[in-house]
Amino acid sequence: MASGMSFGKMNNNSIQAGKRVGIIGLDTSHAINFTNSLNSAEASPDYLGYKVVAAYPQGSKDIVSSTSRVPGYIEEVKKMDVEIVDSIPALLQKVDVVLLESNDGRVHLEQALPVFKARKTMFIDKPIAGTLTDAFAIFQAAKDLNQPVFSSSSLRYMTNMDDIVKNQSIGTILGAETYGPSTLESTHPDFFWYGIHGIEALYTVMGTGCQTVTRVHTPDTDVVVGIWEGNRVGTFRGLRSGSADYGGNAFGQKGIKPLGEFLGYDPLLKEIIKYFQTGVPPVSPEETLEIFTFMEAADESKRRGGVAASMTETKQKALAQVRKIW
Repeated sequence: MASGMSFGKMNNNSIQAGKRVGIIGLDTSHAINFTNSLNSAEASPDYLGYKVVAAYPQGSKDIVSSTSRVPGYIEEVKKMDVEIVDSIPALLQKVDVVLLESNDGRVHLEQALPVFKARKTMFIDKPIAGTLTDAFAIFQAAKDLNQPVFSSSSLRYMTNMDDIVKNQSIGTILGAETYGPSTLESTHPDFFWYGIHGIEALYTVMGTGCQTVTRVHTPDTDVVVGIWEGNRVGTFRGLRSGSADYGGNAFGQKGIKPLGEFLGYDPLLKEIIKYFQTGVPPVSPEETLEIFTFMEAADESKRRGGVAASMTETKQKALAQVRKIW
């Protein structure tokens, strides 16, 4: 985001009805980036007048890399005319839509339920949950309460994705490879914390339909191989040493094409605003849940010493543990 961005004093009472944004969790840079973009005096017309007006800062309760950010991020958003509140119920009284930004996926189910019950349209940032079971529970709660929900990594919107996927510039996709940083966090399954970015990019190209997952693991690198229906192969390389950029290639019947560049969070934010307007998620629950099943199956393959794990078995195991708690 440009360092010269300016913020004029905002009168929250003048913000158009339906466009008051609330943030849950000020322990991730995403919350700051989204607020910068929406509340700037030079905000893009693509954001349709949506403004962040209030934030509940509690995100992770025990991940130091997250909790240590909160005091500074509180001060940053206050400078952008965001009111700090002391609870989610207090937040929900002041806003129309919600960005659930807590960096810790383990608290997402607990934090999402009151938003669903208040009938507020919500985006849940990655990871949607801290376990596959919780991910299924969140979508089940949304379905039962007739509320939309959308979650996505910003890597879904790399610059060549539309050309490859929507425009089919290289024809039918036969396979894909992606790579990206894959820092581990002991409180989360291995790829939920950071590897999800590259895996979401892989799924953006490949779509759903993965059947088995095999993982090779070393302290520095992971290589995960998925076999999709039709014998299509998708791979993700998770990086923990050396250069740790994002990228990948799609393999099509007509050619091979790189996935392009990652241009930050604004492409994702534009999709979030469209979703707030329409209530229609741009990524289906089925795809998001399969992404998380893929990551859990990769952990199962690791536990088995690199033997392939079944996506169906992984999903069934998680579903058997889902309890209705809303």
